Amino acid sequence: MPDTATQNLLDQELVGRWALDTEHTTVSFAHKTMWGLVTVKGTFSAVEGAGQVEPGGVLTGTLVLSASSIDSGNKKRDTHLRSADFFDAGRYPNLDLRILAGTMVDGQVQLRSELTVKGISEPQTLVAHITESTPTSVTVAVEAEVDRDRFGLSWNKGGMIKGLTKVHVNARFTRVS
Repeated sequence: MPDTATQNLLDQELVGRWALDTEHTTVSFAHKTMWGLVTVKGTFSAVEGAGQVEPGGVLTGTLVLSASSIDSGNKKRDTHLRSADFFDAGRYPNLDLRILAGTMVDGQVQLRSELTVKGISEPQTLVAHITESTPTSVTVAVEAEVDRDRFGLSWNKGGMIKGLTKVHVNARFTRVS
């Protein structure tokens, strides 16, 4: 049985267009490096997005991250992450997540999506949890693991970067119409 917040997504009153509330949204990541001994953590500070809920709870949307807004707490590392070795922010300023379809399954929102990084698009299946919903706002939490090699982010000096990057999105959307 879905919790109250999840059930509210199905209610007709949430059908409509929604804009990302950037002040109440965070996108963070964590990746093991130095042969798994150190975890690099950071955020993307510039994020935009929108969504639409259709009758019956089906949803679509977008989340756009500015590659140049990456912040790992180390300026030299951040400059390197923005370079052609990683995100190539000069040529590819955004990381785009398009939600192609979202439906309620067992109290969770199953998202069929497409992630585009450095001009390379890959399908992604994500699970979103509704953490809060009111008639004017909906907050979702999504955790995912991303294989950076699939997007051409393959720089790996001395083999010190391995494994998947963990990404956490906590996004609040507010009603537009």
